[in-house]
Amino acid sequence: MEKTPKITVLIVDDHAVVRQGIKAFLETTEDLEVIGTAGNGLEAIQLAMDFTPNVALVDMVMPGMDGVEITHAIRHASPYTRVIIFTSYHEDEHIFPAIRAGALSYLLKDALPNEIADAIRKAAKGEAILDSRVAARIVQDMQQNGETKQVNAFAVLSERELEVLRLIATGATNQEIAEKLVIGESTVKSHVGNILGKLHLADRTQAAVYAWARGIVRKS
Repeated sequence: MEKTPKITVLIVDDHAVVRQGIKAFLETTEDLEVIGTAGNGLEAIQLAMDFTPNVALVDMVMPGMDGVEITHAIRHASPYTRVIIFTSYHEDEHIFPAIRAGALSYLLKDALPNEIADAIRKAAKGEAILDSRVAARIVQDMQQNGETKQVNAFAVLSERELEVLRLIATGATNQEIAEKLVIGESTVKSHVGNILGKLHLADRTQAAVYAWARGIVRKS
């Protein structure tokens, strides 16, 4: 029986202690493999080009190239790579351009090691994780700029679709949603497609932000 390939990870942070600490923890997991660490943007881009990691964990505030520029460059150099912004600055104005640069998930540095590992696993599947504080900042920015969608979810979505949307907003994968609602994963995929279509949203990250913005899900 063939082993499932490990999820490859690139760690990008200008603080060596952070890089080493995350790497040391991830090396204790069976399914994650750190293929490189970078202390600056140029190193990160070169490693992304050389190894095409599944996931890049990128610090937001760095000397030289910041997280936004690095995210954009990595997504250009290695479109297959999913980027997770890993930052201490949930009120930093640069987090919003990072969304447009192609970052998938947004974690704060007070996240527990297991939460980081879980976010990496989900990112590898294309599933977004939004820290509730980061989500609140995104929602505020979207509202101020008139970018929130005007479609009323309660009017156009079924009860089951609303349940799925709430779980999407918590970062649940299709498999986790299927287990939670006791339905097939293919049914979940169908619901997700319907939700995105009815709400005129491009992806799950937008759906999660929409759910936070409209009060469909709230921080417990």
